[in-house]
Amino acid sequence: MRSASLYIAPLAMLAVLASCSSHKAPALTASGLDPEKFVAEYDGMPVALYTLVNPSGMEACITNFGGRLVSLMVPDRDGKLTDVVVGFDSIAPYFPENNLTDFGATIGRYANRINQGRIVVDGDTVQLPQNNGPHCLHGGTRGWQYKVFAAEQPNDSTLVLSIASPDGDNNFPGNVNATVTYTLHADNSLDLDYTATTDSKTVVNMTNHSYFNLNGDLSLPVTNHFLTVDADAFTPVDSTFMTTGEISPVADTYMDFTAEKTIGACIDSTACSQIRNGHGYDHNFVLRSAGDASVRGARLVSPLTGIVMEMFTSEPGVQVYTGNFLTGELTGKGGKTIAHRGAVCLESQKYPDTPNKPEWPSAWLNPGETYSSHTSFRFSTDN
Repeated sequence: MRSASLYIAPLAMLAVLASCSSHKAPALTASGLDPEKFVAEYDGMPVALYTLVNPSGMEACITNFGGRLVSLMVPDRDGKLTDVVVGFDSIAPYFPENNLTDFGATIGRYANRINQGRIVVDGDTVQLPQNNGPHCLHGGTRGWQYKVFAAEQPNDSTLVLSIASPDGDNNFPGNVNATVTYTLHADNSLDLDYTATTDSKTVVNMTNHSYFNLNGDLSLPVTNHFLTVDADAFTPVDSTFMTTGEISPVADTYMDFTAEKTIGACIDSTACSQIRNGHGYDHNFVLRSAGDASVRGARLVSPLTGIVMEMFTSEPGVQVYTGNFLTGELTGKGGKTIAHRGAVCLESQKYPDTPNKPEWPSAWLNPGETYSSHTSFRFSTDN
């Protein structure tokens, strides 16, 4: 009996050691992320990293802090999986006390700017935070990009994130319940579906704020990317980035991307007041698709990797932002410095300041109604 006991004990010890070894060396994602570095608690709610995959090996990693897309691995022209979004290697840099970034975030309640941070609800003026000069930007000082979403992953390719935004959240009226569903499809498209309901009249305009860089090296600027925006008009801005109320044609201007051209072709022009006002491109384009999600809204191509990204959306507009305020001081995934203009954002949306411009597509949401929005990013290569 004693010899048997001595024989069994080492086996048990080996099992314990194997368990500890497994715990110390967690499996990394295809993008090289360590999920344990995303385990945290924020405002009393658990934070984690969720991984979606499709049959062709494409991978999306998402944290429920801010509903953020952290990495997105897509095949380049040689079949090599390449990370095409800017982000961080761990959760701490996403927290607002460390960095105020929108990298990969789900934006709410209202994407983009609201003039002077004011809306009028049934005759009553509501003052929102003025967190971007005189204006309210991306839901205010602590928009949804800095909140923890509840997460449910029903399968390997789908993640459902939900948030309960109370009445008075950043002073927006109404209790709002919202969801964003990430779905990674076999055709290498990433779909984002948004819903929201309210118990009191309010405004809702959700988007994703991923910073895309298709070069395969997130430290390289995206000025080499070829961009097409299927829009015949845009909404000009003043020097505070606020829309003027005009809808202007892009024809014969530096804002014309109806024919493919590089982002860098005119981005430093001093002859265009709109580029001066935006410090580059930071403008809403009026899409030809006009809410038809089966019609392409924009196309982006990197000549280095051959990766092609097409955007389709049920929203009437897209904000094209070319990373003008990336300073080159932040360190992203893999220890790479995020370059000035190291990414471009394609933010599907209602037009900026729509609540104060009733002639533009409405962002108002009433009790009994359901806000619904759909955007798809479809990936392929140019060969």
